Amino acid sequence: MALVPAGPFLMGASDEGELDERPAHTVTLKAFFLDLTEVTNEAYQRCVDAGVCRPHDSNNARVNKVGDDRNFRRPRQPISAVSWDDAVTYCRWVGKRLPTEAEWEKAARGSEGQKYPWGSDFPTREHAVFGEGTTAEVGSRPRGKGPYGHLDLAGNVWEWVEDFYDPYAYRRPRAGEGIHGTCEETLETFSELRRTKMQGFTGTNPIPTECEKGLRGGAFNYHARGLRASNRVHHPGRFRLVMSGFRCARDP
Repeated sequence: MALVPAGPFLMGASDEGELDERPAHTVTLKAFFLDLTEVTNEAYQRCVDAGVCRPHDSNNARVNKVGDDRNFRRPRQPISAVSWDDAVTYCRWVGKRLPTEAEWEKAARGSEGQKYPWGSDFPTREHAVFGEGTTAEVGSRPRGKGPYGHLDLAGNVWEWVEDFYDPYAYRRPRAGEGIHGTCEETLETFSELRRTKMQGFTGTNPIPTECEKGLRGGAFNYHARGLRASNRVHHPGRFRLVMSGFRCARDP
């Protein structure tokens, strides 16, 4: 793990991406530790072998038409095809927790609010795993290192975060603390977006009809422009997608 120090940072974006990334605003967080890399297959398997974690969904690679699941299961590749609950279970088992969305973004952007974990240079395959057919071993793109030393914050697998996905999170009264809306508040927001025909506010996906969880960072099959550190996506927490994994955080 590596420490992300306490203090303010710039979260969100003012003039790019989706409307759920706006407005750019200052968030002040306490210090926390974050895993240097995404949790690997070999690490997650220890939790499965202990009878605590459930195995990943070995059928999801086929369902998503990205090939054989075995292409994603080398020991040092990131665990994927696990749900939000699976991620929470693993992190608790090792005495940690999932990072909040604000914590994840601070680790990726630093106090200066940079566009990508490595700075402002447009992504190349030396920076991140993207536009490819499978994941790579964690830490295999050292030029993509973040401001505090974390690796693979862009690409490889989307990473589950703690919070409910809230399109209006950055407008909430406690946005400066990185506090999102509750499940009930997000459901009200989704209803408002449908009522006002704001389809597309959350990208090309349909507006959710249930509380969903956020994911960050992009994945092996994603496009370069989507790797910016402010980009937000979301899925029901029960989904076990081969594009999605996680890393854990811990309080000092």
